[in-house]
Amino acid sequence: QVQLVESGGGLVQAGGSLRLSCAASGRLFSINSMDWHRQASGKQRELVARIISGGSTFHTDSVKGRFTISRDNAKNMVYLQMNSLKPEDTAVYYCGLRDSRSYYWGQGTQVTVSS
Repeated sequence: QVQLVESGGGLVQAGGSLRLSCAASGRLFSINSMDWHRQASGKQRELVARIISGGSTFHTDSVKGRFTISRDNAKNMVYLQMNSLKPEDTAVYYCGLRDSRSYYWGQGTQVTVSS
């Protein structure tokens, strides 16, 4: 059983920062990538950022230059540093992990950015 637990969400004013954390535990087999997705109310879930096993990263265009994904391999942790937050970043943020067997989701953490 694999568990992903997110933390770090909350309410912040526009222009502020938050750091999301995700801890992975359980029987993990050869992690291929760790991701952050988000889902705003009434919208589809979208991939925000990804870090693959070799360390390469992807950030969707709307967050480039503001968000940074990073990973601590020893602790099976992934982070999302979010700076210069905008109201349109308001969403539930989900951690995702792909290993050699399956794709796993966390329960999500709410990020609300007030204008």
